[in-house]
Amino acid sequence: MEAIDNHEEGDQLKNQAASSNSNNNKATEPKPISSELEGVLSDTSLSGFQRLRRAMAIELNILFKLAAPAIVVYLLNNVTSMATQIFCGHLGNLELAAASLGNNGIQIFAYGVMILVLIAGLLENPEIALDSLSVCMTISGWVYMISVGFNAAASVRVSNELGAKHPKSAAFSVVIVTLCSLVIAMILAAVVLVLRHVISYVFTGGETVAGAVSELAPYLAVAIILNGVQPVLSGVAVGCGWQTFVAYVNVGCYYVVGIPLGSLLGFYFNLGAKVEKASDRLDKWKGKEEEKPLLAS
Repeated sequence: MEAIDNHEEGDQLKNQAASSNSNNNKATEPKPISSELEGVLSDTSLSGFQRLRRAMAIELNILFKLAAPAIVVYLLNNVTSMATQIFCGHLGNLELAAASLGNNGIQIFAYGVMILVLIAGLLENPEIALDSLSVCMTISGWVYMISVGFNAAASVRVSNELGAKHPKSAAFSVVIVTLCSLVIAMILAAVVLVLRHVISYVFTGGETVAGAVSELAPYLAVAIILNGVQPVLSGVAVGCGWQTFVAYVNVGCYYVVGIPLGSLLGFYFNLGAKVEKASDRLDKWKGKEEEKPLLAS
């Protein structure tokens, strides 16, 4: 009898263990990707506008649930560096240049941005060049964090939809996430152009730096718009499984095309002389103000 009882107890323990393993597998099993978006895009009974409207509502809801937390985290991480440069910039132009060199050198050396800082130091009037470049790069870097958030969302959305064999949903996600990032980038670029004469005063009170940043603002606006698209497309490629291809393209575009082209424009075509032009223009304005005769009392 004892042997039979022990055998029954053993069977019960085995059943409990099997049930526990089954529950654990169900808990860790990933949730299936919803086919709602694919169904809407494939529904020929709806008009094109109706499909577009419903699909956009579904995709935007999913997209911003993924992108919003990532964007907030990236922006907050970038605020620390920005706050340091703002504080140093109001101490003086030299302090802003030093903070720019330190922040760019320590934090983002891996991205090669330090090379731009070193090249800017070789231009005429390097202190003003570094200051103006610091302001522009800080603004561009902060806006770039928004695109990086969309990069993460695009990678997740494309990989999930392709893995679930939803090609229409994957293609639609690419279009929506790219348009969202581009529209935000264009709005911020327009804000930069509108505030081009005063935006540098957030970082420093120097009028010469403000003039130099004002001259560079159109190029900054173009960079912001391009940065609104490039990271998203990189995320799409990563979601498609083309990580190696993305790495080669990014390295080639930056080191083979970007840095040599920037050096050529800055030194050979004298576009780096915009800093000097801004400084000379401010000196002329000050000279004219000093030459004004005083009114006799």
